[in-house]
Amino acid sequence: MQPPAADSSAEAPAERQRAHEEPLPGTEDVMNGQLGPTGRPLPEFPVPPPLTGHGPARVIALCNQKGGVGKTTTTINLGAALAEYGRRVLLVDFDPQGALSVGLGVPVNKLDVTIYNLLVERGHDIRDIVHPTETENLDIVPANIDLSAAEVQLVGEVAREQVLSRVLRPVLDDYDVVLIDCQPSLGLLTVNALTASHGVVIPLETEFFAMRGVALLVETIDKITDRLNPRLQIDGILPTMYDGRTLHSREVVASVVDHFGDQVFHTVISRTVKFPDATLAAEPITSYAATHSGADSYRQLARELVARGGAA
Repeated sequence: MQPPAADSSAEAPAERQRAHEEPLPGTEDVMNGQLGPTGRPLPEFPVPPPLTGHGPARVIALCNQKGGVGKTTTTINLGAALAEYGRRVLLVDFDPQGALSVGLGVPVNKLDVTIYNLLVERGHDIRDIVHPTETENLDIVPANIDLSAAEVQLVGEVAREQVLSRVLRPVLDDYDVVLIDCQPSLGLLTVNALTASHGVVIPLETEFFAMRGVALLVETIDKITDRLNPRLQIDGILPTMYDGRTLHSREVVASVVDHFGDQVFHTVISRTVKFPDATLAAEPITSYAATHSGADSYRQLARELVARGGAA
């Protein structure tokens, strides 16, 4: 049997991978202080000055009821970028899948006590459950599949929407920023996260179907602001998985900016193979590939969040 003839398409996967690592069209304009990927002039976001002290923390929920939009990736890498700038950051894994914990090398299946126990049992101290990571200034409160039972168990609790607020209270003075990685739903766990937070970052995949649920999420945030947490505000909508070579990605970003205006971050997170690679290595992209454009994007997001007043 003759071997199949050589086909130029055999090189396509490698070519596609290299294409993901190349600068996207329009990047030169950003570098020259002209238009950024969102079609708006890109401001200069200065490196935040060092802090003279730590705390109290500003709590930020990363939330979108649609899965696969980059919530966990953003929680890890935004946290690591803020930690690089000298901020003390606590990550809270609030998704029963435990992807945030796994993505930072925490052996979730071997843990006896997690965020689940803090929510449903008395007598635990959150300080005993906080795990340091390999990244300086970055700690995590882990989760595993046990957390899936918490929603049912909290239904009968008094002030059930405020349980996470109580759990986090003892450590707020120890950190500058707390980032909560929410599960892809608008159930009681997500309501707890929003009730405990000062701000919300909404990662949004640059794909038309991903836009459909944002209006419902914003409506939920408005209800929580009105009924449970008057201080809650949207810190920004973050376009993720962006590919500026496709008309589809560019049109989605333009549509999001048309609908939400300045609530959309100037920073856009481009699609790259380095993010799953860093996840497999169980470390942030800021250390796994420190000079990569993906790492630079999250550093820019950290600077923009500080410049907007969303972090110290």
